[in-house]
Amino acid sequence: MMICKYLIVVLLPLVEAFHIGLDSKYHRASFQRTNVIRSSSQNDNGANSDNDNLSPVEQFRQAKDSLIQCANSNNPSLQDIRYKTRALEDIAELVGIGQASASSGLLNGEWECIYAPEDVTRTSPFFWAFRRAFPSNSDDIFAITDAIPAPIKEVGPALQTIDVDAKTLVSRVKVATLKGLATSIMTTRCTIEGAQGLEGLRIKVGTTKPEESTVLKTLGPFGEFLNQNAKPFPSGEALERVMQGSSEVVMITTFCDEGLRISRNQDRYDDVFVWTRKSFGGGGTMEL
Repeated sequence: MMICKYLIVVLLPLVEAFHIGLDSKYHRASFQRTNVIRSSSQNDNGANSDNDNLSPVEQFRQAKDSLIQCANSNNPSLQDIRYKTRALEDIAELVGIGQASASSGLLNGEWECIYAPEDVTRTSPFFWAFRRAFPSNSDDIFAITDAIPAPIKEVGPALQTIDVDAKTLVSRVKVATLKGLATSIMTTRCTIEGAQGLEGLRIKVGTTKPEESTVLKTLGPFGEFLNQNAKPFPSGEALERVMQGSSEVVMITTFCDEGLRISRNQDRYDDVFVWTRKSFGGGGTMEL
């Protein structure tokens, strides 16, 4: 009971920042992929397809384009994304492209999420850590906030800036409420603690802060001062007080090349996040 009361007191400002308008195991290193998809040389009816005439590299390009097209379509199913992701991972492994993401250097840069299995806020490592701290009731909490309809709440885009050399990952998610009258960039800053296997990164949540608030900007210079100088919420520390070790999560990236990334939360391996690259190196500023 005391832990629950503490959670309400400590995390309430963060929850309110996300929803201003409300009131107004699978470890990839040991994972052996089972080839359960249909042969790429067969169509849905089992008949031979044009893929018989394609080289492995051409099949790779086709699988990659198919996944991107599916992810960008209107409300693609998780089942379809999983199928196309598996097809890409298998052919990419065959041709040797997009492998060993933890050490390839290709993770570095700014990425935009084009598919998330849930609300796009769940791309943030904070929510992965929140689930670890509250395994029994986190989904019930998320269900309440996810049910807030547009235009009361609109979320996205979601960006991540990764710098493996500097050991940083910054998650930014645009959150708009009240038909866009109140908008901010919910920013979670994390440290990369190290690699786990060939495809995993251990990520520790540090702080979370609503940045670039349009509400504060209406206050002129004073609002801008608050935007720039308000202290971030120590979300990682708060989660650690609830459950030790919960602030550290593992991001498994099963594919990463110059333009596309497939990442997963190790604790929920079947959930797939698809990202496209916006830039190499440091990211820019998200426009409100």
